[in-house]
Amino acid sequence: MKKLINKVENIVEEMVKGIVLSVPDKLAKVDNYNVVYSKTFNKNNVALISGGGSGHEPAHAGYVGDGMLTAAVAGPIFTSPTPDMVQAAINACDSQKGTLLIIKNYTGDVMNFQMAAEMATAENKNVDYVIVADDVSLIHNKAATGMRGIAGTVLVHKVVGAKAQTGASLAEVKAVAEKAIQNVGTYGLGLDACVVPAIGHKGFVLPDDEVEMGLGIHGEPGVKRIKMASVDVFVVEMVEAIINHLKIQNGNQVAVLVNGLGATPMMELYIANRKIHEILQTKNIKVVANFVGNYMTSIDMPGMSISLMKLDDELAQLIKAPSDTLAFKI
Repeated sequence: MKKLINKVENIVEEMVKGIVLSVPDKLAKVDNYNVVYSKTFNKNNVALISGGGSGHEPAHAGYVGDGMLTAAVAGPIFTSPTPDMVQAAINACDSQKGTLLIIKNYTGDVMNFQMAAEMATAENKNVDYVIVADDVSLIHNKAATGMRGIAGTVLVHKVVGAKAQTGASLAEVKAVAEKAIQNVGTYGLGLDACVVPAIGHKGFVLPDDEVEMGLGIHGEPGVKRIKMASVDVFVVEMVEAIINHLKIQNGNQVAVLVNGLGATPMMELYIANRKIHEILQTKNIKVVANFVGNYMTSIDMPGMSISLMKLDDELAQLIKAPSDTLAFKI
């Protein structure tokens, strides 16, 4: 294993310190916790907090700032943050209008963020939450957790952050979050496994001539393994699955996010983006916003995910609203 790190046990803390030091006028770290929060947050707006295990950078600290998140909680690599970490984030950006937690649908994340919300409520803080489950490859998953929360969460951060910037109430911000979640879908594929530093080797073995369709962002198994093919073949299957799930129709508007998993060249992501546009154009589906890059990675995994968000007029306006964060500027 070759990694540009020091001690494995210090990776997350050193990373968080480096993130804050890159823009010290805009971001700060909570003492004794790997929590990044915005120094420019307006406490007259609803606070937005997300997070999860580290290893998905720029998620989630990369989305802290004007127009997106108020704070992000960085758990250990691929491990949910503890309730006290989430509570520290709530306390760091205590808003007069309340706090909304945006949780990805993993058992640990849901349990620990909900527990933190209960702890904060017991202290008379106004805290609510939503759960993102956008992985359409798992539509028919019978497991208790159901569909996972993956890269579509970034689009949820974007529209919810824009809504909060308007001074909307907690109920209004949550309503937009729920609408965004209901209208976002993501499908991913992996070309190989990633190397978790604490383990020191790849998490699974994937033959050179196969890809894993529906692979999770922690290296969880996908829904099937198929033979390597041209990118257009993969894109057609992925986009059609999302369109069918969201019931996107002729004349609808969408936002498109093409997400690299950490080791995929931008060249390849743009080639995929070209095919996505071709498919949507033939169906008379209008692309209102398009984002291509590394947004929700899996350390050094080669592969990508495609997210579509079906937009009504409100969501279309919010997705294009200004944002100023390390990883998402409009």
